[in-house]
Amino acid sequence: MGTVTLGVSIAVPEPYGSFLQERRAGFGDPAAHGIPTHVTLLPPTEVDVSALPAVEDHLARVAAEGRPFPMRLEGTGTFRPLSPVVFVRIVEGAEECAALQERIRAESGPCARELQFPYHPHVTVAHGIDEEAMDRAFAELEEYEAAWTITGFALYEQGADGVWQLDREYPFGADEQPGGAPPVVPRQVDLSRPAAPSH
Repeated sequence: MGTVTLGVSIAVPEPYGSFLQERRAGFGDPAAHGIPTHVTLLPPTEVDVSALPAVEDHLARVAAEGRPFPMRLEGTGTFRPLSPVVFVRIVEGAEECAALQERIRAESGPCARELQFPYHPHVTVAHGIDEEAMDRAFAELEEYEAAWTITGFALYEQGADGVWQLDREYPFGADEQPGGAPPVVPRQVDLSRPAAPSH
């Protein structure tokens, strides 16, 4: 039946998601428009197509046990020189993300896998581009802030063209809330010092 490449993440809602995706593209990251702005819970993972029902059931169980929590982004960080990544830092909600990804990657479940690096939740804004552009991403988003409430996560599948497509959303506590969890409600964003326009 073949394999598919899956990922599980928390989507960054509007208006923040599009803003950061456009900034990523503006820094020259060719992958920007193929990757929705997100916080990774399960990195790209190849699974057999036959395992998809088990993966979906597992994610539904993890989500049913989850509860909404606040997320706040502030400033920038980098994994250089270990990895060519510049990111927006998570200053609230990181512990909850870490707990979620541990449950998703549980050894007894269908998403069990080792990570290349220790888990560090973040929102990537530049990856694998030249150093000057990475420096610009780090500097121009240094004052960026955003906050909202996380109410679930989602499963994505990578297409043959490398673009990630939403497969299914998993609201927290959906087994207890008729109609699923309430929608994501953005709270604030400070763009008083917007990044320079890209060309």
